[in-house]
Amino acid sequence: MITDDRLERPRSLNGHDHKQERQRAIRDLVTSRQVGSQREVVEALMDQGFEVTQATVSRDIAELRLEKTQDDLGRPRYALPNTRRSPRESLEAVLAQFGRRAVAAGNIVVIGSELGSAPAIARALDRVAHDRVVGTLAGDDTCLVVTPGEADAEELAAELDALIG
Repeated sequence: MITDDRLERPRSLNGHDHKQERQRAIRDLVTSRQVGSQREVVEALMDQGFEVTQATVSRDIAELRLEKTQDDLGRPRYALPNTRRSPRESLEAVLAQFGRRAVAAGNIVVIGSELGSAPAIARALDRVAHDRVVGTLAGDDTCLVVTPGEADAEELAAELDALIG
């Protein structure tokens, strides 16, 4: 009995004719999950049956012009070009996902959040460069936002609480 070994082994995409398929898989990967290193890309591709080396993935990343960015919690990740969020969109996303409440206390806004996410909220607020934000200070689950005055704190708290939902 004659068997065709090519049918049994994983797809070898190091050849030129399979490059598009491999790169399409990489684009799908970085848009569907957070992948922050070439090693993670190699492992994910191998899980899909691709035989790749880190050198091949490195070339693909360069050719696809993937950008090394950070997610809302500051972890590294690859993204397709022109898919980066604006600072405002990042703030909205991190508050919607991790924020619990925003309340004014004098000229300070206290933002309660899930454990470990307050630094991401503070970083997102700092990047927005909001007119009412003088500065931020973050613990584990609480972010303090200093505003110029009590009226600013009240308005900012209402705005942020609306983003929390």
